[in-house]
Amino acid sequence: MRPIRATVAVFSLTALAFGAHAKPLDQNDRKVCGWGSQIAAEAQQAKLSGVTLYATRKKLQVRRFAKPWMRMTAFGITEQTYNSRSRLPTAAIKKTYYEQCIQHAIAKR
Repeated sequence: MRPIRATVAVFSLTALAFGAHAKPLDQNDRKVCGWGSQIAAEAQQAKLSGVTLYATRKKLQVRRFAKPWMRMTAFGITEQTYNSRSRLPTAAIKKTYYEQCIQHAIAKR
């Protein structure tokens, strides 16, 4: 059994070493995650308030976005939020989205 434990220990230390050398996230990644979490929070608030997905999408349609990719991404986030059975408060959705987005951005690096 010792060789297996040693292998696991070496693997764990190697993973820690590589994790320590990961590049920190840049400001743009944090902004994008913050923006996405705000969209998710707004969608959750609308869902919990009884606003239909159709009405929420219409609001997004007339909204101005800084980048061309933001509109379709906002639609996707909104749709996923509405399709979720979650009844979590808006603040919890915002926090969860942001944390998972940051984890994803770190994993991409």
